[in-house]
Order: sequence, then C-alpha cells, then structure tokens
Amino acid sequence: MKKLPYPESAENEEMFLVPPQHVPISLQGAVAPETSRLLQRMFRDPRVLDSHERGDLIAQLRRAADLAPYMPEVRVLLGMALCVDLQAQEAMEEMREAVRIDPDCFIARLKFGELLMRLRVCDQAAEHTQRASQLASNAAQSEQARRQAATIRTMMREGIERGGYGGLLPRILRFGRKPRQQSNAPVFVGSK
Repeated sequence: MKKLPYPESAENEEMFLVPPQHVPISLQGAVAPETSRLLQRMFRDPRVLDSHERGDLIAQLRRAADLAPYMPEVRVLLGMALCVDLQAQEAMEEMREAVRIDPDCFIARLKFGELLMRLRVCDQAAEHTQRASQLASNAAQSEQARRQAATIRTMMREGIERGGYGGLLPRILRFGRKPRQQSNAPVFVGSK
C-alpha cells in the first residue's frame, strides 16, 4: 500500500492508503526517456536495433514492468520487444499477463491477438481480436481490429494455422509414388 501525503488525522489515515493498482501512473512516467527512444527506433524499423540494444531495451522494459506491475501497456511493450528479439514464448507470457492484469485493455487484447495470429493459433487470435474490437474507443482502433480480424479469417479459410497443413504434406508425397493400379475386371451394368 502506498501512503498519500498529509492525512488530516490518524482516523482519516485509512482514506489515504491506496492499493498499488489504483495509483495513477502514466506510460511516460513508467518508461525512461532512453527506453522511449529505443522503442521509437524499434517501431520505425525492428531490424535497426543491434542485439545489445534489443537486450538493453528488454532489460529496461522489465525494470519498468517491475516498477509499474499493474500497467498492462508496459507489459505489451515488453512483449513486443521480446518478439523483435525472437523470444516468442516469453513474449506470449508477457502478453498473457497484460491481458490478465486488465482484461478490458484494448492494446493488450489486440497485440496478444496479433502475436497468436503470427504464431498461427488462429482460434485464440480471433477471440482476442474480437474482444479488442469491442473495446475500441475510436475509429482508428476499430480499423486496426477490423483489419487484423480480416487477416485471421483469411488465414483460417486458407488453412494457414497450426495443424492446418494436414493435407498438404501427404499430397506432396503422393507425387513421388506410382499411382495405384486399378483392377481390369469387367463391370456389368444392370446386373443384380
């Protein structure tokens, strides 16, 4: 619990005790200027960051997540940085935690859905994207969710999802085999 300054009396002191998840903090307050600069570079082009810069960014975002544990946006940024560093499992854990912290956070739902989509887990991606579209608060957010949902539907229709390639490999392997021989036995039409 964080204690706010200047309680009027000892009996009113409880009013000034605020649980940590209710202490307002801005994203700019949670993320250091150097971290913000690295994030801007990452968003412009993910390939720009060297491996040590990606490592620094991840470490800084982990510290920010520790300092603001109830801010899902920080965990989303951490998850995105982990994706750029090709650490998909850790990124998924951070995105899942962001959704757990605030199930009604648009960006957490949208980005978790995007990560699941890129990992070809389309059913879950569609669920999170649908929820993000319901949480959208402006036209730009609605459009982002709509486009992502359309991409997921296309992937599902074309069978591009985990386990969706089931029939492709056997069809490819059939080309190398000899066709099955058909029997040459006569077929009598109309006989019982």
